[in-house]
Order: sequence, then C-alpha cells, then structure tokens
Amino acid sequence: MMMQAQLHCLCLFTLYLTTGYGQEGKFSGPLKPMNFSIFEGQGSGQIIFQFKASPLAVTFNLTGETDDIFQIQPDGLLYHNKALDRERRAVHKLQVSALDVHGNTVEGPVPITIEVKDINDNRPVFLQPKYEGSVRQNSRPGKPFMYVNATDLDDPATPNGQLIYQIIMQLPNVNNVMYFQINNKTGAISLTLKGSQELDPLKNPSYNLVVSVKDMGGQDEHSFSDSTSVDITVKGNIWKTPEPVEIEENSTNPHPIKITQVRWNDPGALYSLVEKEKSSKFPFSINQEGDIYVTQPLDREEKDAYVFYAAARDEDGKPLALPLQIKVKVKDINDNPPTCPSTVTVLEVQENEQIGSSIGTLIAHDMDEENTINSALGYRIVDQTPKVPRDGLFLVQSYSGMFQLAVQSLRKRDTPQYNLTVEVFDKDFKTLCFVQINIIDINNQIPIFEKSDYGNLTLSEDIAIGTVILTIQATDADEPYTGSSKILYRITQGDSEGCLEIETDPETNTGYVKVKKPLDFEAVAVYNIVFQAENPEPLVPGVQYNASSSATFRLIVTDVNEAPQFSQQVYQAKVREDVAKGTKVGNVTAKDPEGLDISYSLRGDKRGWLKIDPVTGEIFSVAPLDREAESLYQVQVVATEVGGSSLSSTAQFHLTLMDVNDNPPRLVKEYTGLFFCYPPKAPGSLIFEATDDDQQSFRGRHFTFSLGSESLQKDWEVSKINGTHASLSTKHTDFEERVYHIPVRINDGGWPPLEGTVSLPVTFCKCVEDRCFQPAAHMPGIPTVGMTVGILLTTLLVIGIILAVVFFQIKKNKGQNNAESAQASEVKPLRN
Repeated sequence: MMMQAQLHCLCLFTLYLTTGYGQEGKFSGPLKPMNFSIFEGQGSGQIIFQFKASPLAVTFNLTGETDDIFQIQPDGLLYHNKALDRERRAVHKLQVSALDVHGNTVEGPVPITIEVKDINDNRPVFLQPKYEGSVRQNSRPGKPFMYVNATDLDDPATPNGQLIYQIIMQLPNVNNVMYFQINNKTGAISLTLKGSQELDPLKNPSYNLVVSVKDMGGQDEHSFSDSTSVDITVKGNIWKTPEPVEIEENSTNPHPIKITQVRWNDPGALYSLVEKEKSSKFPFSINQEGDIYVTQPLDREEKDAYVFYAAARDEDGKPLALPLQIKVKVKDINDNPPTCPSTVTVLEVQENEQIGSSIGTLIAHDMDEENTINSALGYRIVDQTPKVPRDGLFLVQSYSGMFQLAVQSLRKRDTPQYNLTVEVFDKDFKTLCFVQINIIDINNQIPIFEKSDYGNLTLSEDIAIGTVILTIQATDADEPYTGSSKILYRITQGDSEGCLEIETDPETNTGYVKVKKPLDFEAVAVYNIVFQAENPEPLVPGVQYNASSSATFRLIVTDVNEAPQFSQQVYQAKVREDVAKGTKVGNVTAKDPEGLDISYSLRGDKRGWLKIDPVTGEIFSVAPLDREAESLYQVQVVATEVGGSSLSSTAQFHLTLMDVNDNPPRLVKEYTGLFFCYPPKAPGSLIFEATDDDQQSFRGRHFTFSLGSESLQKDWEVSKINGTHASLSTKHTDFEERVYHIPVRINDGGWPPLEGTVSLPVTFCKCVEDRCFQPAAHMPGIPTVGMTVGILLTTLLVIGIILAVVFFQIKKNKGQNNAESAQASEVKPLRN
C-alpha cells in the first residue's frame, strides 16, 4: 500500500510536468466530456487524467481510437503507454464509461478528445533531388520561370511546418553578383534586375544553383533543412525589334497582309500595338501569335512612314518587357503627275539683256518621293506667243527649269510681253505649265525740266510753315510708273539751312516747293536755289544726268517787324528768403530781330517783392522775402521794343525761396481744455504738441521743452516725448481749485536756434463722469442774487399798481353807464 501511494504521487507529479492540460486545467474530476492536448513524442506511462464516478462504480471502461496507446485503470486513471505520433493520428476520439460490480454502465459513456500537439520531429524534403529549368535573356525581373518544392510532415499551422527557401550558391558567380532570386515562401525562381540586364548565353549558357529549405521559418537554430541542385539554361532573347519594313503604296493585294512578327520568350503572352502619335486611322493590327499585319492600302503622299510599338503583357495585364519599336516605310510608286507652281508663272527681263542671260526659273512639283526617278522632272518649251521678232527667243534648261535668252536681246517696243507654254514631264506623266515674260524698260532716259529758270519770287519772312511757294515740273521718257520714270527733286544749292523742301506727286511727277522752316530776313535775305531732278532707279551705264535735269530759282525775303524774342521762355533762380533788400536775384535777356533797343518790366508782382532794371533785365529784391508766405514766387517779364511799333513779348520768371530758420516754435493749436480733477489723488500729466512755420528737414523736427520759470519747478515738470510732443506733469497733489497758466519754453534747435514761450492754461476743477464741472461765476454787468430779488419785487409792485388803477377806472366807467341808463328809461316810451 505504501508503494502504491508513492507511485500514485509520482504519477501525479509526472502528469503536471509532462502532459497536456484538460479543458478545465485540473488533473482529476467527475466523469464528463473533456478535451486534452498532448505533445507527441513523450515517453510511455504518462498520466492524462483521474476520473471520479459515483460510489456504485467500481471500475472504468475505455473504448474508441485507443490504437493500443491509451488505457484506463479501474480507479479511473487515464494514461498512454506509448509515445504519440501526430503524423500518424492528430486526434484520438475516445469514450469512457463507469461500471458497477456486475459490469453494468453506471455513468457514460462520455466522449474524450485527445489532440496530439506537433513537435518538430520531421525534416523538410525536396520533391526532386535535382531541378532543371530555362530562362530567356532579358526576361522581366521578378517574373518566375520555374519553381522548387519541398514538403514537411509537421503541422503547417505551426512553425514546425513553415518552410523557407534560400539560394545559398550560384555558379558561376560573376563579379559576386546574384543573377537569380527565389521567393522564400513559394520557391519561385526569377531573375534579379542585374540578371535581366546582364545574362548572355554567349558568355555563360548555363548556371547551377544550390537551394536550401528550412523549417521553423528559418528562425530557430534547431530547425531542420534540406538542399537541392538547380540547373538553369540561358536561352537567347527572342523579344527583339524586327527589321524595318517597306510596304509599296496603293497595293491592290487582298488585305490584311502580314508584314513582320514579334515573339515573347515564353508562350501565353498577350500582344498589342501602341501608336507613337495618335492619328485618325491606324492601318496595322497584331494577333495573339505576334504576327503584325497592314490592314489597308497605304498612300505615301498622305504619310510616308509609320512608327509604332508592339507590347507583350502577362495574363494580369502587366508588361513583360519594354515595347519593341516597329518602323514601316511606305515605298513610293509613280502615281502623281507634275504640278505647276501657279496658274501662270510671271518672269521679268530688262530690254537689251545679253544673249544667255538668266530670266528666271519655273519650279514645278511632283508629290512622289523626292530624289527618285518618280519625281525627276524635265522641261520643254512647246509654244511662244507672239513670235516677234521671231520664234525661239527663249530656251529652258531641261532638268532645272531655268529660262534664258536664246538668240538676241529684247526690245519693249517690239512687244511688252511673251507667253510660253512649257511641258513638264516625269517618266509616266506630262503637264502643261504657262509662263509669262514681261519686258522691263531700262532707265536710259534722264528727267528734263520743262524750263530751266523759274524766275524770282518775293515773300515776307513771316510766311507760314508748310506753304507751297512754287510748282516745278520735269518729264521722263522711260516707262511710266516705274523706277526708271519716277522723279525725285532735291535742292543742291542755295538752301544750306534747309528752310525749303520739295514733295513729288507720284502720279504726275509734279514737284511742290514748300516752306519747311521759318524764313529769317535778318539771316538770309536772298536764296539762289538750284533744283535737281533724278530717278530712284540707277541710270544704265553710259547715261548721265546733265543740265537738262537742273533748274534755278531766286527767292527774295522781305523784312517784317517782329516782337523781341527771349532767349528762353522760363527763367529760374534760387535765393535764401533772408536776402537783403536790393539783392540781385536773377536776370533775363531778350533781343529784337530788327535790332531795336528793349525795355524790360514786370507783370504779376502781387507782393511787391521784386523790381527789374528796364535796360539790363537784372531783377532785384525790393522788400523782405518770406518763404512761408510763398515758396515759389512767379512773375511775368515783359520785353518791349523801344521805338517802332512798340511790340512786346513775355517770359516767366520763377524764384524759389530757400528756407532759413526765422520762425520760433509755437503750439500746434490753442489748448483751452486742459484740466485735472480736483482734488487730485495722484500726480498726473497732460500731452501737448508744438510746430513752427519753417521748412521741415528730412530728419523731421527736434524741439526741446522746458518750464518758462524756475519757480514752477517744485510744482510742475515738462518732459519731452519725441521731436514734436511733450508732457506737462504735476509733482504733487497740493493744488488749489483754479486755473494755472504755465509758461513753457520751446527751442527749435535750428541755425540760428529760435525759442518761443507759450502759456498752457491748466484748470483744477471738480469732475462729473470724468469731465470738468465749473459753476457759473459772476460776470460784469450781471446782477447779484440780492439785486435780482429786489428787481423782481419792484417789478411785481409796479404791476400791482397798474392793475389797481385799471380796475378802479373800469368800476368808475360802469357806474356812469348805469346812471345814464336809468335816466333814459324815464323819458323813452315802452315799446312792444
């Protein structure tokens, strides 16, 4: 019994250490459905649970998926006698019943579930000892081209069965750069970016990889591993740009027509075409084998070349590689006739040109491809109109289209124009073009004046500018309305000052001589003019202008009395405003064109500050000047000729007065409302502002402030705030209820410094709502209270006396009226 007790205790201790827990975390309990988790691989004799039943039960029975591993003792102790293996059975379904002495079931059966928990007791194993694969050169990086697979019998839901793949060796290893990569979870092998760029079957046609697989997610030092060999063959890239394609235009063969093809390195790619430039129609297509077709006839003259791209994508629509550029050139056929540059090509040639001279070029066009036999053009003259003085006057270069004089020079008087019919041809087509050749007159005639002397003309010097004073005329025998017959007039002598000009009528070649600048009798009294007539077109060699192209003219200018003329219209001067009376402040100058003497005077001297010397024009001050009154003083100067017609002219004289410090500072306004509440509870201050009338400097004003009396310094204080403001402050509160007049000295700090003393009235008064309240004081002429009462009583007494007299008079008049009425009643009879 003691040994059994010790064994029972030992079993319970082993249970706690090595077995899985029940669903309630206890090691004994009543008979009921339960779940247990037990790690596989534990030794035999491991206790799982102690069941307890009713007193009637004397033993227990175990049935189900025991696999001869699980047993139960009569006292209800459930245990396993062999190590569990999850890979053989992951879950055991058992039933436990409690039996009495007769073997009858007292309780149960109840289901018992044993979950076998996995331990890492199986190593991963690759499915193949060696793998083989191939990859195309320039395949897309990251795109798998083969897989390796391994299995592990351990639970994949635990780290024991979580496999990690890794490339541990690459041979050859070029510059220690890995060309291959593996998805560590799926075993998918693909190219790295370097591999996609650098793999070349000509350099290394094959590679060998050693790939390992580890369980435990590769994170445990006790994990199991396996490795395998992977042989990879590098195949040449077939995803290459095809050679440029040439397609003959306007093909009559049935469409679509295959023109080229592209192929992706692996089957299953999805192909498409992408335009480089969007167009209204795209005459190409591609099928899913990579064959490219032209779908309709092409026209080279509409578009001579096409560039587009062929793209390959995987089943998810992702690009497999960069698109390939497809170039298609449309091959020309001779399907266009030559065309003329215009309905009529106009050329010009001067008369008297030498034989062989170039006249011009006819440039026809052909829409077929340039620099090919299809667009090579020839020229031939087939007709000349008119045929005077003979036919065949012109020839044309067969392949350049240049026209030349063939047999003689031309004369315009024979005919001014020739019309040529020219045949332009290529190897299959002919076109007729028309050329008009105009004969141009050469400038072999000079202009000739209708008369050589236009006589004399007398004008006054005050004639208006722009007046036409003379009409001149020359003629030219060259072709009208050309540069050879157009006439330009110019003055070659007699007008060095340029006072005259000539305008030409382009229709009639008439010249109009006009006044361009004012004439001046005093400067030039007589103009001896020479006119020259010329053409804008140069004369032909051997022809020169002569005396027939010149004419003379004499212009006599008469004198006109003119007013004096100032040398300038506005005279300006600057002086200080404090200059002494009699100081010269400026001068003006005028001249009379006729040389008469001039007398100067002033006009508009409203302040009487200036005077002018009537002979010299010097201007002087005659009174104190004041910049503050007027900083820019403007007057008018009058120059009058002495003798003659006494003509006059005016100019402006502007005198700028420069400031001097001649105004003492003053208060900016009258301060009448300064007050302190009485009685003051604490010292206070008031702010005031100063200014002066002098010109302010760029630094602004800089006044200094002080009390005007030293005796006030014990009660008052003045403090500067800035250049224009200061504060007046009390030093104590012992002031009377009255008005104080505080003198304040203000110095402007100028040169010379000026100082002014101002008085600030400050009132100490009782305040109501922060406002000064002052009872009305007795003013002269206003009666006192006693006087007011006496006047009021006297007035009431006089009013009473007047009322009594009036009342007495009324009573008296009423008594007389009653007596008269009584007397009348006695003498007058009664009436009905």
